[in-house]
Amino acid sequence: QVQLVESGGGLVQAGGSLRLSCAASGSIFSINAMGWHRQAPGKQRELVAVITSGGSTNYAHSVKGRFTISRDNAKNTVYLQMNSLKPEDTAVYYCNADIVELHRTYLYDYWGQGTQVTVSS
Repeated sequence: QVQLVESGGGLVQAGGSLRLSCAASGSIFSINAMGWHRQAPGKQRELVAVITSGGSTNYAHSVKGRFTISRDNAKNTVYLQMNSLKPEDTAVYYCNADIVELHRTYLYDYWGQGTQVTVSS
């Protein structure tokens, strides 16, 4: 059994910052890519940022230069530092991770429950 638990969401004024965390726990053998997605009301879920096990990163154009994804492999945790937040960043943010469980040989894509980020103008 594997769980991803997000934290760090909240309400912030435009121009402010928030740091999201997502910790994976359970019967984990290895974690490949980890990422953050978001879904605003009435919109489809979209990729925000992704980081590979080797530390390579990729960002959505809308957040490039403002958001930074990082990970601590020893803690099985991925972070999203969000700076210069805009009202259009308001969404539920979800983390995901490609995980190989103990005693298994395949990757499975796990998702967290989501954390609300609200940016007021």
